[in-house]
Amino acid sequence: MGRPSGWWRGKSTPAKVDTYTRWSFHFFSLLEAASIGLPVFGNMPAPRSWVVFLLVCGHSVFCAVTASRTLDWTRGTREQPRRTLLALAVATCGVVVVGTVLSGAPWLPADDDAFLVASSLLVGVTAFGAGTVALGTRDRRRMTYVVLGAAAGAGAVSLPLGFAGPAALVTAVIVLLTGGLLTSTAAFSVWLLNAVYELDEARETRARLAVAEERLRFGRDLHDVMGRNLAVIALKSELAVQLARRGRSEAVDQMTEVQRIARESQREVREVVRGYRDADLAGELAGAQGVLAAADIDCRITGTAAELPAQVQSALGWVVREATTNVLRHGNARRCALSLRVTRERVTLTVENDGVPREAGPGPGPGRGSGLAGLRERLEEVGGTLRAGADGEVFRLTADVPLRSAQATRTTSPGDPAPDGPAPAGGEAPGNPSAPSVPHQVREVTP
Repeated sequence: MGRPSGWWRGKSTPAKVDTYTRWSFHFFSLLEAASIGLPVFGNMPAPRSWVVFLLVCGHSVFCAVTASRTLDWTRGTREQPRRTLLALAVATCGVVVVGTVLSGAPWLPADDDAFLVASSLLVGVTAFGAGTVALGTRDRRRMTYVVLGAAAGAGAVSLPLGFAGPAALVTAVIVLLTGGLLTSTAAFSVWLLNAVYELDEARETRARLAVAEERLRFGRDLHDVMGRNLAVIALKSELAVQLARRGRSEAVDQMTEVQRIARESQREVREVVRGYRDADLAGELAGAQGVLAAADIDCRITGTAAELPAQVQSALGWVVREATTNVLRHGNARRCALSLRVTRERVTLTVENDGVPREAGPGPGPGRGSGLAGLRERLEEVGGTLRAGADGEVFRLTADVPLRSAQATRTTSPGDPAPDGPAPAGGEAPGNPSAPSVPHQVREVTP
């Protein structure tokens, strides 16, 4: 990556929250080393202060590693690090005891600076250790037990280390409050991380359900159109066979009727497919603005689609739909601008958005599927062209359609053949020789 901002903006929203959560726990480790380890240099002799400082730093690093592995377990990428959690609990007790002994608190008066060092070690190290261990339990009741156990242990350990009874009680209460705060923060962070991932999965599920619903709708339409006609064709064909075996001339009439019904069915199927493939440009622009606004993306639309040929509106409507899909699925856009410029000679649709992931090459989506390839095929039907690529932090998609070419296409390419004319190969309408297959359209129907 050229810049840190590109690395950050190239991440998806769940990945950003994951990274933020992990580095928050790493910051807790730095906070432990700075707030507990550094003050020992002014309150202890140099040799022992360095030992205590290294112990605290080692404990903070151990907490960071444990938190990272625990988050991996929370996301389901590794097993629960039970041994690591147990080792951290033992290391926390060891650092507290060794650090307190090295501070000299058991042998010095209660008002000495050594007791300040010992108190900070006992409270801080125990609280950070308890908060990290509680992170690996995933259960509120067990988290509570961890915090209560850490507070009781801190109070019990402080007595033989030279703390008076009231001081030991105060120490236990402080550990309870501090450890509870850190544990609550850890639990909330994990809950937020899981919620973001679940929302992202729900969005993907909603998109898949929309595609499945559209497939069912298309299947129902085809069934309604073809079901009765195919049944009639089957019956009349069977009747024609029986009549032909008997040498009856009525067999020719029945086969002529079969041919008529077959052509009628073919025409009805084309109408279903054509209606399915058509997209209203004005409706797509309004829908794109609503969807992007719901995703907290500032969307600006300029221009109007009034009085454009139907074929041009359909082709550009699909461009808007696919561009909106790319903005939502790729990158992390904050702004999107759709501009429609109409002249006598041509109409130009431009879609620009920021938040281009750098690893995407020319921009979000191109070259990674059949979306833009399908758009180029649609625009070629009306003589148009499509350009897409990244310009710095902006991804720009431009569709250009000459109006004269589109009008000529509409005039010279009727939608349906004459009733007695030959059926086109493959069941495609003559005006759509390059139309993609139905499954491809189903995939692109809902952003």
